[in-house]
Amino acid sequence: MRLVIAHCSVDYVGRLKAHLPLATRLLLVKADGSVLVHSDGGSYKPLNWMSPPASLRVSSPDEVDLELGVVEQWTVQSAKTDDRLIINIHEKISESSHDLGVDPGLIKDGVEADLQRLLAEQIETLGQGYSLIRREYFTAIGPVDILARDADGATVAIELKRRGDIDGVEQLTRYLELLNRDPLLAPVRGIFAAQQIKPQAKVLANDRGIDCVTLDYDVMRGVDDSESRLF
Repeated sequence: MRLVIAHCSVDYVGRLKAHLPLATRLLLVKADGSVLVHSDGGSYKPLNWMSPPASLRVSSPDEVDLELGVVEQWTVQSAKTDDRLIINIHEKISESSHDLGVDPGLIKDGVEADLQRLLAEQIETLGQGYSLIRREYFTAIGPVDILARDADGATVAIELKRRGDIDGVEQLTRYLELLNRDPLLAPVRGIFAAQQIKPQAKVLANDRGIDCVTLDYDVMRGVDDSESRLF
């Protein structure tokens, strides 16, 4: 992993256009080819990024950019689309590289792991005609718990929690922003599923077009018969 702190401006060019004016930022280049641009705020969400597969080309600025103070230009080109991330570096403040090795992955809470496995096996709990694409669908910012297709063939990203709060909705929102950049998956909608979902999380999810589903863990693992309950 390569970490560069630089005074830079950033432009995303492609299906969407976005500009970050000149400021000091952290540029994170990962071994999988992804490049993420972070500020010292906004929690852990990058300001902009390019997902893998992608290639990074470092070049000298042209005369116009040189006069504006650019000392180095990065062009991050997506391998799947014409999207590019152009980073104009005016000053490098620090730079370091580290070999992090192979990561063992996230070890989930026992109930969350069981919920993921059970929902993948019983994907039609979400609706008739649903089918599983895969569990732990990899993205540059972490794995989506479950990726599925609904009865109409549309892609659905599902985030699972024991207790659903606002942070879980924010996490799913970031996944959806990233997944919807992939033309092979888009459009992708989200489902936030948990044993309990806080009212504030439901409000935020509804505002962002994300469906909420409450899961009955005991029924899913076959130790309770919800149809025979009196209340």
